[in-house]
Amino acid sequence: MSQFTLNLLVIGASFALYIGIAIWARAGSTAEFYAANRGVSPVMNGMATAADWMSAASFISMAGLIAFTGYDNSTYLMGWTGGYVLLALLLAPYLRKFGKFTVPEFIGDRFYSPTARIIGVICLLIVSITYVIGQMTGVGVTFSRYLEVSNSTGLWIGAALVFCYAVLGGMKGITYTQVAQYIVLITAYTIPAIFISLQLTGNFLPQLGLFGTHDATGVSFLTKLNQIVTDLGFREYTAHHNSTLDMVLFTLALMIGTAGLPHVIIRFFTVPKVSDARKSAGWALVFIALLYTVAPAVGAMARFNLTATMWPGAQAGDTFSEPAVSLEAIETAPELAWMRNWQTTGLLAWEDKNGDGRIQYYNDANPDSPAAAVAVERELAGNELTTVNNDIMVLANPEIANLPGWVIAVVAAGGLAAALSTAAGLLLAISGAVSHDLIKGTLRPNISEKGELMAARVSMAISILVATILGLNPPGFAAQTVALAFGLAASSIFPVLMMGIFSKRVTREGAIAGMVAGMAVTILYIFTYKGWFFVAGTNMLPDTADAWLFGISPASFGTVGALINFAVAYVVSQATQRPPAHVQELVESIRVPRGAGDAVAH
Repeated sequence: MSQFTLNLLVIGASFALYIGIAIWARAGSTAEFYAANRGVSPVMNGMATAADWMSAASFISMAGLIAFTGYDNSTYLMGWTGGYVLLALLLAPYLRKFGKFTVPEFIGDRFYSPTARIIGVICLLIVSITYVIGQMTGVGVTFSRYLEVSNSTGLWIGAALVFCYAVLGGMKGITYTQVAQYIVLITAYTIPAIFISLQLTGNFLPQLGLFGTHDATGVSFLTKLNQIVTDLGFREYTAHHNSTLDMVLFTLALMIGTAGLPHVIIRFFTVPKVSDARKSAGWALVFIALLYTVAPAVGAMARFNLTATMWPGAQAGDTFSEPAVSLEAIETAPELAWMRNWQTTGLLAWEDKNGDGRIQYYNDANPDSPAAAVAVERELAGNELTTVNNDIMVLANPEIANLPGWVIAVVAAGGLAAALSTAAGLLLAISGAVSHDLIKGTLRPNISEKGELMAARVSMAISILVATILGLNPPGFAAQTVALAFGLAASSIFPVLMMGIFSKRVTREGAIAGMVAGMAVTILYIFTYKGWFFVAGTNMLPDTADAWLFGISPASFGTVGALINFAVAYVVSQATQRPPAHVQELVESIRVPRGAGDAVAH
């Protein structure tokens, strides 16, 4: 059976499962569409939350970022997991006790202002649309490789699938679909990691293999990896090179951004009791840890395998003992079929610059490395592996390691499960904001439940269309785009939720001013360096560390935006009249645990 046929069968079976679940769990009311009728158990909700959370950025991009940057990109692991601790302790139980369907609804009621609710909708839409672009990017990458279609065709196929199960099932269908998707994605991530860890270190557990011994040379795996990447002129894999300030701010942006993501927060509206919200967050952390503790090993081993492919001598202990891989081998050798396969996607490319029939891979920008001396001796003309997209490392890893075809097919299904599960959650958050907060809450308060349900489905369908179109030209690879969404959530939604729960003094004027200031400053900073509307060539300043303000990257600026949000809200609140007595009583009732388990569903 060909690899393409195997991929088609496995991916097709997973799609049939998702659609079947959506039909079985079709939402018949707004309570089921928005919150699964508040009947999801903490364990199942934790698993669904993990799938909702572990997006294309986590499954596809994160290990690729770690592979090419090393230690510095452990910030993704710390920030994304740390955010769940904040969510469990500071937000989830209180928002569940409030008993509403959406984040803007809480903002509107707590700050006694339809305007605040509308500003909340706008912030939610900006964050969620930015985030969903990253998911659609991952869908396009996976489809283009494994089903041998163009990136754009893959996007439209993914959009059609999400339309089938998200529009039909709403939160009820999405919840049970995400449970299935979690099982698919964690299986797909773990199996190849185990195989590769056994190949390179003899350790069954990748977590131990990362710190184990490299079998071929008898030295520490990380020591060997450091040696071969520095030989080739790249930075030491385990060293810290980035600005410490930027690293701290980026980690904080990911943490508070996680706690402010609308599609994650609404998952805690689906459990029966307030105490179940905190339990759900705990279970979600357990399920997330099963992947996140493996990711550093996957990244490091993918980097090693890529390097050993390009310089065969690296596997035996001497990077330069064998010449670089030949063009003839790339074109004919079965073990290098992965290079031919990924070249067709445009995400991997090479060029024989000196015409010697070989492809040299090294950092030609570092003249002091051992690779530079070899380059002079062999009359090399520069690095010839010209493109290696971060997003291909996890997907290509099983092929690089020559694992069985069924493993490759399962990884393809896992990558799609990760991207589609998060896309569905984001689209539901967008749909709820439009239909429940904008249409029912503002434009047509007397709309019937049937009309609201139809509006929710139509708005989700439109959101899928918009997300797909934007995904055709994303501003970066999946994790990079998602990181920007976290900064936006950190600067706008997290502060207003925290102040809404823990301060009786913050007024509607303060909340509105804080949201607008935090979001505006963050967007302005991002656009200044990333380009207006992410169009290449429209940025006002170069996107480099030297040009950043105080060395703060655009992805890290969400923390600064959050501080501005808090400060503006506090100053404006002090200058305006205190909130009405009934609002202060509402804030007190949210925080007091008495009767928490008896919270009335909306």
